[in-house]
Amino acid sequence: MDSVWLLLLTALLGLLVLLARGPPASRRGRLPPGPRPLPLLGNVLQMDRRGLLKSFLALRDKYGDVFTIYLGSRPVVVLCGPEAVKEALVEKAEEFSGRGPIAMVHSVFQGQGVIFANGHTWKTLRRFSLATLRDFGMGKRSIEERIQEEAQCLVEELRKSQGALLDPTFLFHSITANIICSIVFGERFSYHDDQFQDLLNRFNETFALTSSTWGQLFELFSGFLKFFPGPHRRAYSNLTIINDYIADSVEKHKESLDPSAPRDFIDVYLLRMEKEKGDPSTEFHYKNLILTVLSLFFAGTETTSTTLRYGCLMLLKYPWVAEKVQDEIDQVIGRDRPPELKDRLQMPYTDAVIHEIQRFSDLIPLGVPHCVTQDTSFRGYLIPKGTEVYPLLSTVLHDPKYFEKPYDFDPNHFLDTQGSLKKSEAFIPFSSGKRVCLGEGIARMELFLFLTTILQNFSLSSSMVPASIDLTPRESGVGTVPPIYKLGFLPR
Repeated sequence: MDSVWLLLLTALLGLLVLLARGPPASRRGRLPPGPRPLPLLGNVLQMDRRGLLKSFLALRDKYGDVFTIYLGSRPVVVLCGPEAVKEALVEKAEEFSGRGPIAMVHSVFQGQGVIFANGHTWKTLRRFSLATLRDFGMGKRSIEERIQEEAQCLVEELRKSQGALLDPTFLFHSITANIICSIVFGERFSYHDDQFQDLLNRFNETFALTSSTWGQLFELFSGFLKFFPGPHRRAYSNLTIINDYIADSVEKHKESLDPSAPRDFIDVYLLRMEKEKGDPSTEFHYKNLILTVLSLFFAGTETTSTTLRYGCLMLLKYPWVAEKVQDEIDQVIGRDRPPELKDRLQMPYTDAVIHEIQRFSDLIPLGVPHCVTQDTSFRGYLIPKGTEVYPLLSTVLHDPKYFEKPYDFDPNHFLDTQGSLKKSEAFIPFSSGKRVCLGEGIARMELFLFLTTILQNFSLSSSMVPASIDLTPRESGVGTVPPIYKLGFLPR
């Protein structure tokens, strides 16, 4: 972040301290313990320069698994470890089922769409989205066939590279985007479609900006910083352009809609809109359509593609792991047919590697913010309705009681002494409870079929020796962004 902006920010916020009063003592006293906040600045002085996660982990050492931190003037209850997260998201699922905002994208979503809506709106949209995704293939062979076909398109594209080193970002974005696009828009796109690549680049940039140092600072002081230039305006512009594309697609769907044969998610939504157009309280209106499609498009593209990108980097650093996966592929699948989901049951090592890639990637370390839907009693404290809650998934995925070497990449975390897959209740990369990722089923299919297809056909190569490969994230905030790297795909 530019030093001039830091100096300006410090000066302006220092002035505001003199003019503001802190949060009422009675409200603080009803929340879990935490450091005493300054007026308006909250606990900025307790923030680690390396980001929110490092700050929260340090405060956990002092205050325990449940504590309160003030991000600017607003209190946030932080939950750490498997027990506290499970107690909140599963045992008190309804009370903790609200969604808190992410400041960098709030100006676009404004509490609407299936991810960021609350109350009856959220329940209605989630129920509709799950049913529609299921009808268009979630959990059925049809979606498996779509992924298999996309995987073969990827193989053809990678063969053209002839083993040359390349940045896999745009290809991994393309294959995961094409799966959700086939369900939402009813079509897939060429990897060389300029408009498609522009949209994916905007998603990628927005995810990185949200997770950047600025994104985390903006989370603390968005009410003030939103009036000044900064990367948050780039994120807003990116999502607005993507929404314009979605809106244009919706108009085309309206023109060609056949009520007797809906082709995709947008068609089904438009039919529901038409059915309920006389109901002034309906949740099925135009804005929720645009923002729900944006939610599905973004979540269905960014998370799985980033996991694949990080996973390949791990396999470059630990080539013996990749070789063992390839041995299992050769034994169970061979080279003459594409991988199928049913193969996973006979491939415990490969399944364990994918689990460990997800665990180690720690893709959403802070968890997507929740909020309590009512005044909630929790571990002897009273959390007022509307209070934001951060369930730190990172502290669950790195819990030493469940994972012997929590900060090392080791597939043995998910294997028992007989070499069979070992499940762990601390493995919740998709979160847990009522707000669990609604695309979990598709993501799990994609990770298995894409990774096994790649390793069935190619060996991974790099210009770096394994020992010199650094797995440290490029950004780690709301999300984890892996470092930029290049690899080669050598035909087997």
